Amino acid sequence: MPKSRPWWWYLGPGFLVSVGYMDPGNWATSLEAGSRYGYSLLFMVTLASALAILFQALAARLGVATGKDLAEHLRERYPGTRGRLLFATAFLAMVATDLAEFMGMAVALNLLFGVNLVVASWLTLLDVFLLLYLDRFGVRAVEAAITLLVGVIGMAYAVEVVLARPEPRALLAHLFLPDPSLLQPGPLYVALGILGATVMPHNLFLHSAQVKSRMGEERRRVYRYLLLDTVLALGGAWLVNAAILVVAAAVFHTRGLAITDLGQAYHTLAPLLGPLAAWAFGVGLLASGLSSTTTGTLAAQVVVEGFLRARANPARTRLITRLLAVLPATLALNLHASPMELIVLSQVILSLQLPFTLFPLLALVNDSRVMGALRIRPWVRLLAWGGALFVLSLNLILLVQALV
Repeated sequence: MPKSRPWWWYLGPGFLVSVGYMDPGNWATSLEAGSRYGYSLLFMVTLASALAILFQALAARLGVATGKDLAEHLRERYPGTRGRLLFATAFLAMVATDLAEFMGMAVALNLLFGVNLVVASWLTLLDVFLLLYLDRFGVRAVEAAITLLVGVIGMAYAVEVVLARPEPRALLAHLFLPDPSLLQPGPLYVALGILGATVMPHNLFLHSAQVKSRMGEERRRVYRYLLLDTVLALGGAWLVNAAILVVAAAVFHTRGLAITDLGQAYHTLAPLLGPLAAWAFGVGLLASGLSSTTTGTLAAQVVVEGFLRARANPARTRLITRLLAVLPATLALNLHASPMELIVLSQVILSLQLPFTLFPLLALVNDSRVMGALRIRPWVRLLAWGGALFVLSLNLILLVQALV
């Protein structure tokens, strides 16, 4: 019998997907929430992180129980026209995700180095080749690189928090308890934005595939360690998102400044807290954009290979995904659209696609023929379906408000 591996051997998949929960879109919503309403919406960051842990744990559970990822299961469970529809919507979600992620990276290049936004958008193609290079050293090299970038994001906001000097009592009072102002129309809309953008399809596909690299022992034991990995990684993402909101509340809200744009936050930080704060913000945003675009292109490869039953050419898949996002973004920027408008558009597309990914995942993890002994328990099933319907309703509300 092979020797059991130590618990730390299983760390990695959760950190890879965690960057999707501290991507540029999350930065934008947390900045707006903190600058407009202070610490009032901090509880929503906690709630969003709890939902993220729940759904990502279920995606990991599916991969561990079956040795197959979500895309492979959807291809087998829904053959024919339904399967092709699911593939089309999933690939569209990958492109929409990539649009939001690389725009954050382009904004960071523009802020830090003065690169024109259109030029910066095309420069983001270089990260595809970086990922292809890392692929040569195996999946753990990619995970290590992403974990390093996650560390950069965390350090950047640690610097921001130290410089901002938030009020500890107010911070702790709102971190775990909802504020009565949440029921008011303005705060409620921003709170919906925080929650509605939490569950993204590409993270579910990617996590279910990434855990397959940790197989080889008794599956319940494997899942326990991968659950620990998920909690640690997304717990870190929760701290980063909370820090973004806390800094915005301590720096901008106290001065009556409402922040609705990443560039506005960067340019406002320097005169208020000094150049170090602005530099840390820009570097963290760059790391966020680079890491999240990497996971987005990895997820696209998982979707293509899972649905089409073929080994996809990594370079071709990633370049096609990026070009399908960069070309319309470049056109929109030339027509004077703002990066934030493009990020909002991507979230609308993801809202439309979410049911096509989330609900089949929940049906799979509740099927004893698929999951065997790792089928979810009744209380988890109730929690998962309640959370899914809650997130879906928020996405629909945001969608209606965006289109009206």
